[in-house]
Amino acid sequence: MPDAIYDPKGNGKDKSVDTVTFVEAEPPEALRGIVHRYLWLKTDAPLAQDYRFHALPDACTYVVFDQRVRTVAGVTKLRAQSEEFNLGRVFHFVNIRFLPGVWQEARHPAVHGLVETPYAGLLPLQEVNAQLDQPGLDACVPVLSDFVTGLVRDGIVARNPITEAIFAHLDDVKSVADMARATGLSARQLQRRLKQSTGFSPHDFLKVLRLQQSLNGEDTWSYADQSHFIHSFRNATGYTPGRYAKKFDV
Repeated sequence: MPDAIYDPKGNGKDKSVDTVTFVEAEPPEALRGIVHRYLWLKTDAPLAQDYRFHALPDACTYVVFDQRVRTVAGVTKLRAQSEEFNLGRVFHFVNIRFLPGVWQEARHPAVHGLVETPYAGLLPLQEVNAQLDQPGLDACVPVLSDFVTGLVRDGIVARNPITEAIFAHLDDVKSVADMARATGLSARQLQRRLKQSTGFSPHDFLKVLRLQQSLNGEDTWSYADQSHFIHSFRNATGYTPGRYAKKFDV
């Protein structure tokens, strides 16, 4: 399964804050290849200061549900660099992290950045948000899975053969040319179809894959040398690998 090969790390949790609960749950077998994880991010008590959430680039699309303001929800994704969001001192989010390329932008476009305004689109996000009033993430999984099953039925999400082929050959993908060979596409076809399905050019998609592999412990995967890795990691996250490891749990 692609999610067993590509295991994105979606956030860095500040080590200095121990009253924020971040939990992940796997989707049921039928939805693997569509959903990577379901997520729960919640303050256990009001924080002494605003919480800076460090979101790592992962090429995934997210559906975000704000449990404190039930009308606030949306579909979002990140760019090729990490982003920091101020979540305030009290928050509770339940999210779906979809694998790269499965969200069909032509059916429902995603936006960049954190969702902060009431949802006004055609998806039943507010209704689902109301059903997520549960004591923990495990209790939310059936609600989230029913919602995703409906998205599959309506063609809003679908497995992506291009990204699946890339993930299946991840150890061999060191360049955009390798990526094209893995997918059986020409460079021009790969550019068009990857940009269309993920929002990323092949070059930026490769940068994201490199970063994610480094966060999984393969520090110099596909980098020319250690200095190149450090430079690329700092460009993507704003931190050197050493400073990042001291500040964040991933």
